[in-house]
Amino acid sequence: MKLFNIAIDPSKNLLPYGGTVNYHGIIFNEAKATAYLNTLLNQIAWKNDEAIIFGKKIITKRKVAWYGEKPFEYTYSKTTKQALPWTQELLELKSKTEQATGETFNSCLLNLYHDGSEGMAWHSDGEKDLKKNGAIASLSLGAERKFAFKHKDTKEKVELILEHGSLLIMKDETQTHWLHRLPPTTKSKLPRVNLTFRTIVEK
Repeated sequence: MKLFNIAIDPSKNLLPYGGTVNYHGIIFNEAKATAYLNTLLNQIAWKNDEAIIFGKKIITKRKVAWYGEKPFEYTYSKTTKQALPWTQELLELKSKTEQATGETFNSCLLNLYHDGSEGMAWHSDGEKDLKKNGAIASLSLGAERKFAFKHKDTKEKVELILEHGSLLIMKDETQTHWLHRLPPTTKSKLPRVNLTFRTIVEK
């Protein structure tokens, strides 16, 4: 297991094989990141997430929101969401993310974790609605949290701390070969908003 964040090098691939993950570190200073966090907490149309597991509907404590340049439909965990139109703040964050990564995105899935007790189980973002092997940029605002990757076959793990105002990008075959998760923690009592900028393939 490797834990990164000692020296940040955006060109360094944190995965040993089977995909590409780059950590850009903090791209917004604390004041700017906190201002965006407060705006998103209050202005985004948050809803509790839903999933169908073993035929039963599960409602999560974690809240989500789905935005895009068109009313894209996005299906995961056997539920479908329709994208809301961009807000001004989301467009600003998307633009900064695109400048930092050299990628382009047409949609964003936001997650609100109220405190460290809320997390995300092992999964990969390989839904058919998404561009295959496309980039997914993860912008973190709020509480610092550990983020982990696990190879689907070898079970090798890579972990790092996602900082307030930081950016991580996953691309190439990462979703094919690796799972990722946000483990719960008792150390954090503060909220975290995670914006994952994505590319939906139009049908």
